[in-house]
Amino acid sequence: MSAETEVVPPRYPGQVDTPFPEVFNTMPKQPDRKKPGQLSETMIKQFFEKGYVLVEDFFTREELDPCRTAIEVLLEDLVQWLFKAGKITDTYKDLGLFQRLTQVEKDFPGANILLHKLGKLPPAFRNLWSNDRLLNVIEQLIGPDIAGHPVWNLRTKTPQNEATTVPWHQDCAYLDNESYEVLQPTAWIPLLDTTEENGCLQVAVGGHRSGKIATHQCCYGGTWYVMLEEEEMEKSLGVDLKKDLLSCPVPYGGFLLFNNVIPHRSLPNLSQDVRWSLDLRWQRPDRPVGFYGLKDSILMRSSGDPDHVINWDSFDEVDRHKKAKQDAPKINPVGEEEEFDTTIQGPWMKKWAMVHMNQHTDRLGKADETSWHKA
Repeated sequence: MSAETEVVPPRYPGQVDTPFPEVFNTMPKQPDRKKPGQLSETMIKQFFEKGYVLVEDFFTREELDPCRTAIEVLLEDLVQWLFKAGKITDTYKDLGLFQRLTQVEKDFPGANILLHKLGKLPPAFRNLWSNDRLLNVIEQLIGPDIAGHPVWNLRTKTPQNEATTVPWHQDCAYLDNESYEVLQPTAWIPLLDTTEENGCLQVAVGGHRSGKIATHQCCYGGTWYVMLEEEEMEKSLGVDLKKDLLSCPVPYGGFLLFNNVIPHRSLPNLSQDVRWSLDLRWQRPDRPVGFYGLKDSILMRSSGDPDHVINWDSFDEVDRHKKAKQDAPKINPVGEEEEFDTTIQGPWMKKWAMVHMNQHTDRLGKADETSWHKA
């Protein structure tokens, strides 16, 4: 027997050998005549060369303000639900949209998670997601056939809260491996002016060029987030930590557009106000969604049917958070009522090395590591 035995590092379900750089670096031919809202060829070129583009002045207040109003309704419903159940003793009705959830969170830690998990898609969110001018932009990236990806999020970034501070990651790290070869553009749309102080996003410029998915870990601190170490970004993705990390403040009315392979994170919210935002995603409808079969995409535009009407009812019928919990191999019993469960579980947790356990991971069973995945 050899005196020196080679140590083979473990291989996790999320690791693959084949990168797809052409998917994320190849700019499609742009239309000769631009549609309303479409970006300049220089901006589209930046999206493919750098992995992101910042659009500072796009939406009108008439398009965005209804989203604020819709959040106020969702928040009021949450507050009344917690108050009637005796979870909080004050409804803080005199506080506005950017302060109220912070106070509720102090009384019932995890209230922001309950709101994040609601998964309700108010008409204002639908209208923004399927906004004609916005879809015209997405058409510049993926073509005239457009589907909304089932993973959209309302971000409830209360001040100085770990649960709302997302670490470095690539979006594909949350999806199954089919997503590694599909361009899924994301528009991050803040509902107030965002700065480094209140937790804007940072991107690792050009970190998408290799088309690789780096090795992530789970989970970050006391959260359900996967995380990507900066050293791994350097080693696997060629990121220069001194030159490539860029903060992206976005004013109200603008959005940050990026692909699903570029590493990005959100900074902590050090302000006194809640930083509300929406993540909206799209892809070609003929490509795999990569969401473990939990929920399908929703067709928004069809080149073969210019009169296509979006079927929101069928999309709303599936609650992805409940489906993820139902499809989990095992969920350990807990004392807290399921109705007010402030933990989140999902198949991404078993894609990567479990380096840190917390209240979210504790509810995962010890079933076969691969039972929640598609190869």
